[in-house]
Amino acid sequence: MFQNPKYLTRGIQCTLPAWLVILLWHLIDRIPNEQRDYLQVFRLTRTGNGQHIAHSQEQPPYRYEMDIPCKDALNAKIFVIDDQTHSTMLLADEY
Repeated sequence: MFQNPKYLTRGIQCTLPAWLVILLWHLIDRIPNEQRDYLQVFRLTRTGNGQHIAHSQEQPPYRYEMDIPCKDALNAKIFVIDDQTHSTMLLADEY
């Protein structure tokens, strides 16, 4: 899973800074293939110091959180869906 071509929706391209998109793909790639769910969920929260990222999946249960100091933090919910032919990153409201 997630070794297929990776795509971004227009909402992701217009909303997320490039460094954040790269980081989210990296966070997914850290999970071994056999333990990755087809649906990855990221909850992004702007904090006083920067960006808080909560990454989760349902099966098997997985959760990882991190804080990144930055000036371009934002609030958003992001899905990454793998349909076995390609992986797509999209804003939750684009689903």
